[in-house]
Amino acid sequence: MNFQRGRMREEPEINLIPMIDIFLVIIIFLMVSTTYTKFSELQINLPQASGDETTSQAKQINVSVDASEHYAINSAATTFNNVQNMSQALRAAAGEQKDPTIIINADAKAPHQAVINIMEAARLAGYGRITFTTSRK
Repeated sequence: MNFQRGRMREEPEINLIPMIDIFLVIIIFLMVSTTYTKFSELQINLPQASGDETTSQAKQINVSVDASEHYAINSAATTFNNVQNMSQALRAAAGEQKDPTIIINADAKAPHQAVINIMEAARLAGYGRITFTTSRK
C-alpha cells in the first residue's frame, strides 16, 4: 500500500558547501605552514667590453698522471720529487707563454694527492687556468 500516491520522490543532491569548506581549510593550512623565503643571491654586474676576438689560442700544457703516480708533461715523462720541481717543469713547458692552460689528465684510480700536487705546482708557477679531461661512459 502506497499512501503517498501523489507525492513525488526528491532527487538526491550533492551539497558542495562542506567540500568547499574543507578545501578552504586545506589552502589556509598550506599558506600558513609554507615558508616563502627568498634565497640570498649575489647581485653581480658583469663587466662589458667591446673589442675584436683574438684568434690566437693560449698554449695548452697537458699534464698526465696514472694510477701508480707516474707524471708526464706534454707526453714527456717527468719524475715528481716535490711541488717546486714540478712547478719549474711547468714553467719550462710553457716557455714564453704568460698564462697557459694546464690540462690535467688523471687516471680514475690516481690518488687525489697526485692531482692536488699538479694544481699546487701550477699555482706556484703562477698559472691559474686549470682544466680537467674526462671521458664519456
